[in-house]
Amino acid sequence: MPVVLTEKQSPQITVITLNRPERRNSLTIELLSELVSAINTASNESEQRVLILRGAGASFCTGLDLKEAADQTKAHATAEMVAKTLITIAETRLVTIAAVHGAAVAGGAGIMSACDYVVAAEKTKIGYPEVRRGLVAGLVMTFLRRQVGERDLRELVLGSELIEAERAHEIGLVNRVVPRDNLTIEAQRFADSVLQGAPEALANTKKLIEELWSPSVKEDVNLALKHHMRARESQEAREGIAAFNEKRKPSWAK
Repeated sequence: MPVVLTEKQSPQITVITLNRPERRNSLTIELLSELVSAINTASNESEQRVLILRGAGASFCTGLDLKEAADQTKAHATAEMVAKTLITIAETRLVTIAAVHGAAVAGGAGIMSACDYVVAAEKTKIGYPEVRRGLVAGLVMTFLRRQVGERDLRELVLGSELIEAERAHEIGLVNRVVPRDNLTIEAQRFADSVLQGAPEALANTKKLIEELWSPSVKEDVNLALKHHMRARESQEAREGIAAFNEKRKPSWAK
């Protein structure tokens, strides 16, 4: 079964679905690679203008697959693929819409945050629990810091508790919160609104937004990648990931 599904909703809209429902669409090297490929394919088709990203099953995406993450030989490859994915989403000329439900956690919340527009189903859980696994939310923080105030950022990444979509909307992480049955309708509504704009004007506007925020999103992500890898290779990360996989509380060194 493919881990990423792609369909043309119309000549101008591509829908990409993360398709590991049995693992709550957790991120593996394979899935990230397929996602980047799907985004690039859509971006290279001249008629395409909007990309809708969603998850199959009970959740949008719950972050790294910690079974794969427990393999230290794959740590660099996984981190670099997360970085590449976030940059690809941020830099595509397509207007990106995240339609999230169930849970958008850690790297899943990062993918959501890299999109231009986010619609969330009611009661969706969103959060950044990396420190509870001995990790640093460096890569996703690159985008998070642009969208929420500093106090909210500190609460999210230091307290690491999950918040519901309604709270995420209050602090600016989510554009709209709708009933689960209306999630696709709202994503389509915004896509239709985008398609009223001139193609070149939209692409140039998106590019300008990025340039106004930072001289280079790549520089930000690459800096974050260094911090992320320092944590990934630590004893704390090994213990945090092992505790998660073994369904126990981590035992942190004093």
